[in-house]
Amino acid sequence: MIGDVAPGEPFSAELLFTDGLPAMDDEVGYRGAAAAKAAGITYRQLDYWARTELVQPTVRGASGSGSQRLYGFRDILVLKLVKRLLDTGISLQQIRTAVDQLRAAGIRDLAGTTLMSDGASVYLCTSNDEVIDLVSRGQGVFGIAVGKVLREVESELLEFEVEKLDPTDELAVRRAARSA
Repeated sequence: MIGDVAPGEPFSAELLFTDGLPAMDDEVGYRGAAAAKAAGITYRQLDYWARTELVQPTVRGASGSGSQRLYGFRDILVLKLVKRLLDTGISLQQIRTAVDQLRAAGIRDLAGTTLMSDGASVYLCTSNDEVIDLVSRGQGVFGIAVGKVLREVESELLEFEVEKLDPTDELAVRRAARSA
């Protein structure tokens, strides 16, 4: 368990990605379309993962019809990591289980770790010894270096405009504009 989040509760990127990563403003985020493009996923996947609480936006969540979610840098990093795991053949259900296990193990800094997959499971490697041990058993694995994914997300986000969190209700602003 990390902080107050138990396995099975919504995945909050800031709980796992707190150390070793750029400090980001909690009031600055990217709209869903930009987050999806930067992570290499479809908007439909992004929406589904948010609605099923796999990866939820930490800057601003959806608050009703027409509201815009805002995703922070760490949210997009987690989205891209989930996408990479899907690309190795891991099912979304297995990814959810892996996320729960990471929380239960108390993993706080993934920047210096590598996630490994043999297409059937996900492994967390925190040292060279663990990587060697996994490979010596003869299983082919795919490695995802979190630091490299972090740099890719940073580069992708350069082309998108950052939005400052507006404390007013987005729907109320739209309704007021229509009635004026």
